[in-house]
Amino acid sequence: MYQRNIVRKVTAALADTRVVLLNGARQVGKSTLAQQLAQQRAGQYMTLDDPAIAELARTDPSALVSGGAGFTVIDEVQSAPALLPAIKREVDRHPVPGRFLLTGSANVFMLPNAAESLAGRMEVLTLEPLSQCEVESSPHNFVDALFGSAPWVRRTVPTDRADLVRRLLSSGFPEALGRAEPQRRDAWLRAYLASLLQRDVRDYANIEGLHDMPRLLALLAARAGSLLNMAEVSRSTGIAHSTLRRYLSLLEALFIVQPLPAWSANFGKRLVKAPKLHLIDAGLIAHLRGQTDPAALALSPQLGPLLETFVVQEIRRHLRWADTAATAWHFRTAAGQEVDLVLETPDQRVVGIEVKASASLTQSDFRGLRELANAAEEGFARGVVLYTGEQLIPFDTNLWAVPLGALWAGGGSAV
Repeated sequence: MYQRNIVRKVTAALADTRVVLLNGARQVGKSTLAQQLAQQRAGQYMTLDDPAIAELARTDPSALVSGGAGFTVIDEVQSAPALLPAIKREVDRHPVPGRFLLTGSANVFMLPNAAESLAGRMEVLTLEPLSQCEVESSPHNFVDALFGSAPWVRRTVPTDRADLVRRLLSSGFPEALGRAEPQRRDAWLRAYLASLLQRDVRDYANIEGLHDMPRLLALLAARAGSLLNMAEVSRSTGIAHSTLRRYLSLLEALFIVQPLPAWSANFGKRLVKAPKLHLIDAGLIAHLRGQTDPAALALSPQLGPLLETFVVQEIRRHLRWADTAATAWHFRTAAGQEVDLVLETPDQRVVGIEVKASASLTQSDFRGLRELANAAEEGFARGVVLYTGEQLIPFDTNLWAVPLGALWAGGGSAV
């Protein structure tokens, strides 16, 4: 069983907030974590996957949630939105922190009146698939290292290309990761997608053209890491633009599609620039692409785009438990210079991250980061190129080449 690094934030939220919602895609480990917390706190655990509890939640939600000020976990709360007003009434009668821990496999803000029902009473956290730090039982956080004040020093970080490919293909879903045989992992991912389409997509959206979804997911996987062009996706799939927008919104609400918005020094331009398309998990993308042979992928030119998504999602996972509050973006100039991932703090400190599948770097690999530094001006804190080499070395002021292994092998150094 894996120790989840977000536990510290969940525990802190329960210490001063009446309701905590742990959001995330299906099968990322929400139920396991919720059950552990219920046991540790001698609380009550209920899941709306139980038909009897689900029926009571729909017909008499107040009866389900009433009963004093004890700790209660309710799993898969999105299945019964009527529970939320009942929970509001209950925590208003008993305004003690840590009263309810809810989990949900759909973004709470797509539920009618959810935000209004529990405004000021609920903190929302998101559990992602396993990060490589969690796989290695390490508390290291790369985001905090990027923004930290500790000086960086040259050092060697073991980084093996074959190991990188293995990590990428293994997926961050605990059940998939637990299957050593690639064929069995592939079978799990196939079943996961089928269940997602048959259960969540059908239940939450009542979509008639369900047969379009597998084709759409395959196309999105093929374009992962590229700019999202709605018109081109619509033409390629034959799905009407309005329907496509609805499908993508649903897949985003279910945490499967995770667009990366564009960063600009001009705040007004951020909403009009195209986002980059990413899916929740690089292993899932590889499955959808049919790129599941580790030896072939290690030599393939397609490794680069997959590695980009692997890194973007790995760092997004670190953001969930980082002490540093930051938002993720991508950067692209009109001339085509780009940076794969940009992190920006509320006080507008900016870090840029490029991903390269090569084992050696030149000054030209830092061009996009230099453009970002010019755009961010005094807000630019650091730029790194993550690569498959083993030497952590400076290329210029605040510009570093960083082995990909530093994402999870922080050790006692700054990264």
